[in-house]
Amino acid sequence: MMSKKDQLDVLEILQSQHLEVDELIEQLESGDGDRVALFEDLADKLAAHATCEEKIFYPGVMEKDSSDLLHEAVEEHLAVKRLLNDMLELDPNDDDDEFEAKLTVLKEMVSMHAHQDEEGKLFPIVRTLRSDDELAALGNEYLAMFESIITEEPRNEVGEQIEQPAPLPSI
Repeated sequence: MMSKKDQLDVLEILQSQHLEVDELIEQLESGDGDRVALFEDLADKLAAHATCEEKIFYPGVMEKDSSDLLHEAVEEHLAVKRLLNDMLELDPNDDDDEFEAKLTVLKEMVSMHAHQDEEGKLFPIVRTLRSDDELAALGNEYLAMFESIITEEPRNEVGEQIEQPAPLPSI
């Protein structure tokens, strides 16, 4: 039997992934390392994260108190996917300013969505709506899906997800 400390809280997992994305963006901005590989890693992590949030986390926390924030979140995901789709057409090593400009906008969008909207507004509401066990169950389900799709280059699916926001269950 897992002890409380061994359980994976979905909110902690999401926060940890938010920090990973921040670090990848910082590495891209600094110009250190293989920019193409860094960007592909970033795009895969963002795509997998968004997919898992939309299919596991958001439906798992849909309530009257969270509905507005969840609908805003899928709209923000749509905007990020559209920007990512544009960026995937560019060469991160090119000297023109287009990739850098889009990276700056991506950083601002991701920061606002992840840190202000999710961590600042949604997560505190979710903590009141779900028990520790429910958050742990969501965490396990989320991680299982994330681990199954991250190796499949989910960035290549982004272009198919830019027409409309992901569907959410009704309350």
